[in-house]
Amino acid sequence: MEDFEGEQDTAFSVEDVSAIIKESIDQSIGQSSYQHSKVNQWTSNVVEQCLKRLTGLGKPFKYIVHCVILQKNGAGLHTASSCFWDNSTDGSCTIRWENKTMHVIVSVFGLGI
Repeated sequence: MEDFEGEQDTAFSVEDVSAIIKESIDQSIGQSSYQHSKVNQWTSNVVEQCLKRLTGLGKPFKYIVHCVILQKNGAGLHTASSCFWDNSTDGSCTIRWENKTMHVIVSVFGLGI
């Protein structure tokens, strides 16, 4: 039974990461309207908040956090990613968040150490 609990402690938890991403976006952007002059600060804040909270989990991972903020103006965006890794330890989570004026897409990749 201890081995199973140990695996849980070192597994990439999409639920935990998803909650961290959503909280980081809410704290950094909240219900602000899109302002081009603030996009660099918002993206930096979201990424830094995510990394701070992810490392605070104390799990043996290296993290990659990617954030995109787009003004809602009818333009399209298509993204894709592909990874070659160990499915038993590594994982990823992507969250799409929006309000009336912008789309925010945050991806987190966790690579087991």
